[in-house]
Amino acid sequence: MSKQTPRTLSGFMELLPAPQRQMERVMEILRETYSLYGFTPLDTPVIESSEVLLAKGGGETEKQIYRFQKGDADLSLRFDLTVPLAKYVALHYNDLTFPFRRFQIGKVYRGERAQRGRFREFYQADIDVIGDGKLSVLNEAEIPAIIYRTFSALGLRRFRIRVNNRKVLNGFYAALGLSDRAGDIMRTVDKLEKIGPDKVRDILTGDLGVGPEQAREILDFISITGSTEEVLSALEARRGRDQTFDQGVDELKTVVKYLGAFGVPAENFQVDLTIARGLDYYTGTVYETVLLDHPEIGSVCSGGRYDNLAEYYTEKQLPGVGISIGLTRLFYVLGEQGMLNPELNTAPADVLILPMTEDLSAAIALATRFRENGVRAQLHCEEKKFKQKISYADKLGIPYVVFLGEDEISAGVVACKDMLTGEQTKLDAGATIYRVKAGLDARNRGSVIRE
Repeated sequence: MSKQTPRTLSGFMELLPAPQRQMERVMEILRETYSLYGFTPLDTPVIESSEVLLAKGGGETEKQIYRFQKGDADLSLRFDLTVPLAKYVALHYNDLTFPFRRFQIGKVYRGERAQRGRFREFYQADIDVIGDGKLSVLNEAEIPAIIYRTFSALGLRRFRIRVNNRKVLNGFYAALGLSDRAGDIMRTVDKLEKIGPDKVRDILTGDLGVGPEQAREILDFISITGSTEEVLSALEARRGRDQTFDQGVDELKTVVKYLGAFGVPAENFQVDLTIARGLDYYTGTVYETVLLDHPEIGSVCSGGRYDNLAEYYTEKQLPGVGISIGLTRLFYVLGEQGMLNPELNTAPADVLILPMTEDLSAAIALATRFRENGVRAQLHCEEKKFKQKISYADKLGIPYVVFLGEDEISAGVVACKDMLTGEQTKLDAGATIYRVKAGLDARNRGSVIRE
């Protein structure tokens, strides 16, 4: 049989052990943070019936999904975590307690053209709060706090959560008599940073048939900037023209009101009237999070409020609010920008035990004791030269190496070398474990992302 050349498919990521440990640590931080806010973990099948995945998407979604036949079944790989959540909530409605708060970190698949930093298989990390009939706007105010705590726990400092409300946008365009073109207008406005206001005006008045005065009002509106208080004041001055607009302003003010109590600093938050998200999908507050030193990355966390999660599966009204982090892309970009902390302990073990005797009982017992004390221990029993064993520990970045020979066993001590400092001690097993754990605490204080 001819040999196959091993390769990774375009658009798929395979990591070496050290960066894989960094990725796992990122996921651990996300799980820990989401759990702090009362979210329960959830997993749903990677493969769903095609009719389930296409119920809401259709069109562009159908072009992107990986779809295949198995017997009589028409199946597809999930392209996001939200549509499977909708099916899950509708299916298990009678077994769930609302508001239902779930987080999910899982792989999704999109058959689009692979590009640098864009993948066909990638992890998403989502949280959603689903209500039964109603859902308090307070949940929309809590979302920025979760984003802030999550990115702070990862080690990021200079980021900003940009927030808007779809009711404000929909109400504004309704007041101008442009409801039928609101989606196209918002798509055009979304290109403002790329093409500039003059080109936006040309598209509005040309392709979309917006009148010159209406175009001026639109550009004036999306040009409203400044502090949160200044933006809200400008919106207050526009009250009274549309009920939906006024409701959106009230909701934005509620979100802003509680940010301080939720622990979000003013410098990490901004009301931005150009944010639309998802266009037809979201109905209330919408979010985008950007890294201030890397605007070219775009949004690293986005989402918003929607009125009816499971409308294709049930008559019940199930409103929700959620956010999603494109985890694989974020991790890739952080690595590309040199922002991942190279000092982070990515070793597969904390201690490498090198037995120096034919009888391995003492070494095995020591490894067991390390593990019982929460220290990851690996036994190296291969027939290799001593220098090769030390090189093994060094290449993997294992912080400590323990030597256990006849002299140590007879004296009731353990010889332990700190691979970073070169310091070597001979202490009893209990004292050695204490020393190793203290050293690990110091090493593991660093964040995943470089300070």
